[in-house]
Amino acid sequence: MPWSNQSGGGGWKSGGNGGGPWGQGPGSGGQPPDLEEMLKRGQDKVKQVMHGGGVPTFLWVLAAAAVVGVVAFQAFTFRVDADELGVVMRFGKFVRQEPPGLHFRLPYPIEEVALPNVTRQNIIEVGIHGSPGTRVGGMRDERAESLMLTGDENIVDIDFVVLWRIKDAAKYLFNIQNPDTTVKEVAESAMREVVGQSNIAPLLTEERQKTEEAVQQLIQRTLDEYGAGILIEQVKLQKVDPPAEVIDAFRDVQAARADMERLQNEAYGYANKVVPEARGEAQRILQSAEGYKQRVVNEASGQTSRFLQVYEQYRNAPDITRKRMYLETMEQVLGGTDKIILDSKEGPGVVPYLPLDRLPRQGQREGGN
Repeated sequence: MPWSNQSGGGGWKSGGNGGGPWGQGPGSGGQPPDLEEMLKRGQDKVKQVMHGGGVPTFLWVLAAAAVVGVVAFQAFTFRVDADELGVVMRFGKFVRQEPPGLHFRLPYPIEEVALPNVTRQNIIEVGIHGSPGTRVGGMRDERAESLMLTGDENIVDIDFVVLWRIKDAAKYLFNIQNPDTTVKEVAESAMREVVGQSNIAPLLTEERQKTEEAVQQLIQRTLDEYGAGILIEQVKLQKVDPPAEVIDAFRDVQAARADMERLQNEAYGYANKVVPEARGEAQRILQSAEGYKQRVVNEASGQTSRFLQVYEQYRNAPDITRKRMYLETMEQVLGGTDKIILDSKEGPGVVPYLPLDRLPRQGQREGGN
């Protein structure tokens, strides 16, 4: 072997005194070898090996085995990352799916492996186009995509985004050719269908969330019918406005509608206040009339009963009853008046009567006048 050649001019060899590889013994007092000379000798030995010195057979075998092992390892194995799913195809036909990790397969072209990212959230923008490198946030308005007709024959400008990811890797790879285009076209069609069944006022105000949910369900149902293997995670409305050409007039209409609703609410409030009061007053009058009716009826009934009782007594004793009635009538007539009784039996004539009790009161009335 060249490395063990001990002839003159050979490589690193020990001296006759049993020295080390640098050509000096432990006890020699010679100078250390020249480093440049040693490097030159090493280069010469390498050249001898490369140009005719030959390499041992077992080294060639080891190198070949190593190369074959590396090639076989790369040919028969593949690695799936944590956010991927391995889809194995044998002669182009789907055979199995492999989870993250290291797996074996038959070499190409027998088996091929596709590694779709099944955890990444993809974003589709409809009506807006974002700048490169941005996730959400439109930089350019696509009016051909965003202008839609509502159910009450108005035009509304809607920009929205769709968030989706892969649900079934095999269906995703084999059933649709261009996933982004498919999701975008289905999303735009679903939004137009939902908007076409709605009025513009609810779309601009309280039905935004309801619209998002309806569009998400419709997109998911359509993609499932296609067998796309895609899961729609969310639909977000970015902008819902009337077209720019009529937005000022639309705002005037909205303001007038708000004023109308305000006036209607005020009228309803006034009616809710006045009507109960009127109903209460009417009820009070009815109750008062009912009480008056009962009182009059009761009085009439009492008088009728009294009259019948008097009449019964009159039939039994007419003279006594007539006299009693006369006395009761006179009592009612003369009961509230001042009376002076003169007894004519005591004197021959009428004695003049001076009302002393009324003179002070009469004087006061005349002084006041």
